[in-house]
Amino acid sequence: MKRDYIGILLEEIRDQNRAVLEAVGMIQAKIETLATKDEMKVVADDVVMLKFAMTETNKDLRSLDVRVSRIEDKLFAVG
Repeated sequence: MKRDYIGILLEEIRDQNRAVLEAVGMIQAKIETLATKDEMKVVADDVVMLKFAMTETNKDLRSLDVRVSRIEDKLFAVG
């Protein structure tokens, strides 16, 4: 009787170990798909550069708008 109980407990422990190993395997597979710290640093650097480029482009557009408005004012004032 005691031997059967121990056998049942051992089988349950084996099943639990299999479940834990399967979960660990799934976690490892998921971790492999995540971006590394270095990859995230590259993305962060790119975002900084994009923000700078966008700011400079906006400044250029505002300047161009002012210049075009002045030209239009002169053209329409003459006509």
